[in-house]
Amino acid sequence: MTYTAEIIAVGTELLLGGTANTDAQDVSRLLSELGINVYFHTVVGDNPERIKQAIEIAKGRSDIIITTGGLGPTFDDITKQTLAEAFGKKLILNEEVAEKIRAFFAKRLPTLNMTENNLRQAELPEDCVIFDNRVGTAPGCAFEADGKYVLMLPGPPRECREMLKSCVEPYLRKLSEAEIHSHNIHIFGLGESAVEDKLRPLMESMFNPTLAPYAKDGEVMLRLTAKATSKKDADELMAPVLAQVCDVLGDIVYGVDTDSLENTVIGLLVKCGFTLATAESCTGGLLSKRLTDIPGASKVYFGGVVAYSELSKAKLLGVTTELIKEFGVVSSEVALAMADGVRQRLGTDIGVGITGIAGPDSDSSGLEPGTVFIALTTKDKSLCKQPRLFYDRERIRIGAASHALDMIRRLLTESDND
Repeated sequence: MTYTAEIIAVGTELLLGGTANTDAQDVSRLLSELGINVYFHTVVGDNPERIKQAIEIAKGRSDIIITTGGLGPTFDDITKQTLAEAFGKKLILNEEVAEKIRAFFAKRLPTLNMTENNLRQAELPEDCVIFDNRVGTAPGCAFEADGKYVLMLPGPPRECREMLKSCVEPYLRKLSEAEIHSHNIHIFGLGESAVEDKLRPLMESMFNPTLAPYAKDGEVMLRLTAKATSKKDADELMAPVLAQVCDVLGDIVYGVDTDSLENTVIGLLVKCGFTLATAESCTGGLLSKRLTDIPGASKVYFGGVVAYSELSKAKLLGVTTELIKEFGVVSSEVALAMADGVRQRLGTDIGVGITGIAGPDSDSSGLEPGTVFIALTTKDKSLCKQPRLFYDRERIRIGAASHALDMIRRLLTESDND
């Protein structure tokens, strides 16, 4: 049997935007892995009537109802009471849970006097399965009623995440005969609509597995997903489609199931035994930051220079005043000089230079925001690219750093294939 689930997040703070609903993301991810379809997410404030309405709607369209939040000790924590009433369940004080709450305060909060309202957390629906809270005081629980499975989880993300892993996964795994597995195909160099256009006939012909595009900052990700009785069977379903997608898209696919473009670049640098240094102007160190976000980057990334002014380009990178006067500070010639300067000064195999105008205004020469030159040099190769970048300052900077990473990737991929 294929089950459908609905997630109801309870909390006025979620509606006001003060708190991000990360619980729903974590729950959805687990349900997907278990082969349980999630068709609806609902967010409702701490209001009993509106919670009742949300529960009644969920009862009419879902097999599994999972709530997050509203299990605490205060007057506005009313999820348990409302759900119990909706399904005709009595709340009963569980002495074992009450003792755990007392022990939690005695051990972890010895300087605080536990108030009696904390024991409201030990009141649980009759005949429920109790989910132990290993990092907080509010236990979760699950019960079956009216042909539905109802699960209640705490709202604090750390508590919810731990309970999902230790309690919810084994509870729900017994219900599902199928598993859902995915491969994420990462693309740089083509927009979402263009990618979809190339793959539309394939997408329209698919049922299991499925293929869906997602736009990211300057990138596109394709999620290939299959439902099967095991991961091995799901991978066998996806393998021919994955090969076909990579064949159609070619070298704009920079990785499958990789974390990021920078992660791919660091991996290639390590594999090829090359070292890298960067010189940045308009990106202000963003490229360096993205590279050093990757653990182990220090093995291959020697460092970077942020040369924002003409003076710093001259003093730190050896870009001559004559070159700047002849071609302008935003030019391919200056980008190449920056790349070669940082490569020679730090003694690396590859140097990258970025110069451009991030906006929002044009520079004194009249060049428009988004005018960016990205150069890459080695001891025997020099190349420069002027990508088409536009929109706001942040997106121009992100785009420039991403294009630089893609240039490094392509160079290393060619080297790896030699």
